[in-house]
Amino acid sequence: MKRTPSVLVVAIGLVHSIALASDDTNQTAEQIAPILSAKQKSIEVITTTASRIEASTGSIPLALSVVGADALARKNAVHVEQALQLVAGANIHRGNGQEYLPSLRSPVLSGAGACGGLLTLEDGIPLRSSGFCNINELFESHTEQATRIEVLKGPGSPLYGSNAIHGVINVVTPDTTYSHFKAGLDLGSYGYKRTKLSTGTEFDNQGLGLAVTLTDDTGFRDDESVEQHKVSLRHRYDGQVYSVKSGLTYTNLDQQTAGFIEGFEAYKDEGTSQQNFDPDAFRQASALRAWSQINWTRGETTFSITPYVRNQDMTFFKHFLPGTPLEENNQTGVGILSLMHAEVNDNWQLEFGVDTDVTQGEFLQYQSNETEGSAFLKATVPTGKHYDYDVTQYSFASFLMSKWQYRGWRLELGGRLENVTYDYNNNMLVGRTKDNGEACGFGGCRYSRPESRKNDFSGFSPSFSLAYQIDQSHQVYTNVSKGYRVPQTAELYQLQRQQTVAELEEETVRSIEIGAKGYLSKGSYLLSFYKMNKANTIYRDSDFFTVSNGKTKHSGVELELDWQLTDSLTMRFAGAHSKHTYDADQYSGGQNINGNEIDTAPRNVATLGLDWQTTNSVSFGTSLRTVSRYFTDPENQHSYEGHNVVDAYAHWQFNPNLDVRLIIRNAFDARYAERADYTSFTGDRYFPGLPRRVTLTINYKAW
Repeated sequence: MKRTPSVLVVAIGLVHSIALASDDTNQTAEQIAPILSAKQKSIEVITTTASRIEASTGSIPLALSVVGADALARKNAVHVEQALQLVAGANIHRGNGQEYLPSLRSPVLSGAGACGGLLTLEDGIPLRSSGFCNINELFESHTEQATRIEVLKGPGSPLYGSNAIHGVINVVTPDTTYSHFKAGLDLGSYGYKRTKLSTGTEFDNQGLGLAVTLTDDTGFRDDESVEQHKVSLRHRYDGQVYSVKSGLTYTNLDQQTAGFIEGFEAYKDEGTSQQNFDPDAFRQASALRAWSQINWTRGETTFSITPYVRNQDMTFFKHFLPGTPLEENNQTGVGILSLMHAEVNDNWQLEFGVDTDVTQGEFLQYQSNETEGSAFLKATVPTGKHYDYDVTQYSFASFLMSKWQYRGWRLELGGRLENVTYDYNNNMLVGRTKDNGEACGFGGCRYSRPESRKNDFSGFSPSFSLAYQIDQSHQVYTNVSKGYRVPQTAELYQLQRQQTVAELEEETVRSIEIGAKGYLSKGSYLLSFYKMNKANTIYRDSDFFTVSNGKTKHSGVELELDWQLTDSLTMRFAGAHSKHTYDADQYSGGQNINGNEIDTAPRNVATLGLDWQTTNSVSFGTSLRTVSRYFTDPENQHSYEGHNVVDAYAHWQFNPNLDVRLIIRNAFDARYAERADYTSFTGDRYFPGLPRRVTLTINYKAW
């Protein structure tokens, strides 16, 4: 089926503008500040995702979107998906509780290793090692206390290697090491409660800080709930020769999970939407990261080294699989990020770095109860252990960037070379038998375990960027780059049916992007066009073999706009029109899907809002999030109609220390699906959208 491009749907509402990162040749932060002040903007000039140290001028920012502190406060997101609505090209599909499926210049990513298409960080530290990603891993970051979320779209920087195919999301936690005290309380519909605390103290040339978030949410569906605890610690030392910044984040999630509801447009029925057909499903997860960044300068050269440690543990029922097996996984790792920045002369800079990571992961999947369903499922999905293995990953990467600037021109050329080795050890019987060696009926068991082995992968990601500063307010740029991701351990070692080994290659993407960004008399804008071609895409074919011979195409246009309509009225827009298609012979449901649109890839996603500052202390706003129709199966035979959801808010600043915010989400109580899907086993299935709900927030700060 062919469809002509449609115009992005216009929405009105509360969406703070995406703060545009600026790292311009002839426009310093000091020069920009008066302009922004005159326009009454809150655009932040930050490049931490484009560079690891403040002394560096960073990469040409390309399509770098920043959801700043004001935007995060206005949105007061219950789930990270709500915060990322403010980024053009992002389309996160919320599951139940804190679960989600990501999308950034891509279809919604799903499957065993799909999370490898997007790199997620907190304070510049990868949340997980490149071979052990988890599709929901952003809930392991402290987004609730973030001072900003930076989103770099596309494979635009040699700083990032494997997994940065479609982009990078970096959650920046606040520097709490300065004297302050803040506390907040959220009370909402369906038993939602959240408490936030932030405090810090200074002494001599040091500082200590603490941020805590406690969440308790009973949810609107039967037998669902979320209890989540997050703690972030910070330390700062400012010496004459060197400075040190250190951080630690611990998160803990205890979630009772509600699964899909089934049946065509079942989400439109209020009673069905509230039901939970997987009452035993749960997810328990904890994560700990600690890091310390040491910076020092000698002459015209700045050095940075950041050692870190990570640990994650997770147990959950796979309610989306036949037999609902239990998975237990954990990873423990250490790594170092480093960077040397040299000012060769006034116009030329060099940056060089080496990154290393060693992570050991363990994986266990087992099933206690008999599988329900057809005779085939009962026979091929047995009780007992399905997988039991451990993997040690060794990663080593080096990168080099050369930056040259002259007058209004700026050129950057760089590349990253990375090697990843897996040492896999199978701890149970090889093959597709039951865990006691018995054969399954219908030709064998569903799950197949390969022999112990080693796998080695290498990737090179070059990048060429050119920008021209037209004047003090406007810049145009272009970028040509290549990104890659190594196969995930889940793709290599969790095989099915007759497959005994997965001979996979690195997934690669070639990207070209052109864009313009800048400031107008009454606003700011970021406009970008991109085209990406992916090769060696990894998928499970019609024989249930994990292979890497797929190809896909991705193209789109994105616009982020912040416009001051009047002295008190501001319009904010973030929207994208895109197309994502299969580009090689590939069979699904007995059909060749070459040329089909990729499922769960709406052409249009947009948010456009109005904020009304009625007085210095009172403001109101409303927003409309629109998602267009999309196919729910690779054959393009089934689809979801799309949706429009309206939010509204009111904010009162009673005094410098106390403010109150009231948010009404889904104000018109629309019946919609957060995620729509189709499988040959279940037919249409959905995660229903949440009904109308109200959240009252009270914030207090002592100083």
